[in-house]
Amino acid sequence: MKAVFDTKPNSGYDDEIVRRYHFPTQRNYMDAARAAVGDWIVYREPQRNRGRRAYIAVARVLSIEPDPLRANHAYAVIGDYLPFDRPVPFAGPADGGGYWETPLRAVEDPSRVGATLQGKAMRPLADADFAAIVSAGLAETLAPDNAIRLGLTDLAAGMAEAARPFDHTGAAPGLDQVRRVEQMLVNRKIRDANFRRQVCEAYDDRCAVTGLRIINGGGRSEVQAAHIWGVGQGGPDVVQNGLALSGTVHWLFDRHLISLNEDYGLLVSHNKVPAELRILFERQLQRIHLPTDERLWPHPTYVEKHREGFMAA
Repeated sequence: MKAVFDTKPNSGYDDEIVRRYHFPTQRNYMDAARAAVGDWIVYREPQRNRGRRAYIAVARVLSIEPDPLRANHAYAVIGDYLPFDRPVPFAGPADGGGYWETPLRAVEDPSRVGATLQGKAMRPLADADFAAIVSAGLAETLAPDNAIRLGLTDLAAGMAEAARPFDHTGAAPGLDQVRRVEQMLVNRKIRDANFRRQVCEAYDDRCAVTGLRIINGGGRSEVQAAHIWGVGQGGPDVVQNGLALSGTVHWLFDRHLISLNEDYGLLVSHNKVPAELRILFERQLQRIHLPTDERLWPHPTYVEKHREGFMAA
């Protein structure tokens, strides 16, 4: 069964939402967590603690594990995390239905919605509501023009159908579209397209190492989105695990011939990288080009994972 997991900044829980969700094991929370194992969840930030009062990402619950250090708490182990293109507002779907979640639309007095959610930070989510939220959250990635720009023409029809506004308020659940949305969430090409768009946007289409920004005649950036901690080794598809790199630099980075130190300065394997290429890196030895928003800078954990490969290469 699908679910909504609320996540608050500075909540006091041991969350790393791309990998784990920490929660108390009281019955209603544990029931929701167990029911979601093997299925999808949507993360929502409430307004408390300066949250965005919006749905922010989708992920899958892989298992439930006890917290070995904190009694009466457990972890939902998370996989396939995918951030939305833009946060989806908690209230106000495009169809004017008021709220995305069916039980909340049944609350006659809007001022009572907050009270309705008390003690329900983990709660079931109807399939149709799930598909509607995800379709809205990934509208840019699934847009038909993306299929052409990102070389996904073989997926264009499915992307267009998944992105179609979803009537989650009607009697028919639209299971075909629900399944299509689920299939898109595990499609590597779609996930790469989402990752590339967000990384390139964060870095202003500029190579983090060379500083070059080249846009071709079709509006496509020359830079590629490189995973810092490889997906095959457990790295997530989030901006903080990405760098915008030109093709040659990406090749060097994937082979651990260059890496980053703790201060985001460039590390270069001088005995393996040709001198003519090292000239391109001279200005970035102290610090590479980083996003304006510090929240999108590479996460130290992911950088350390890559640096371990550099040291072993």
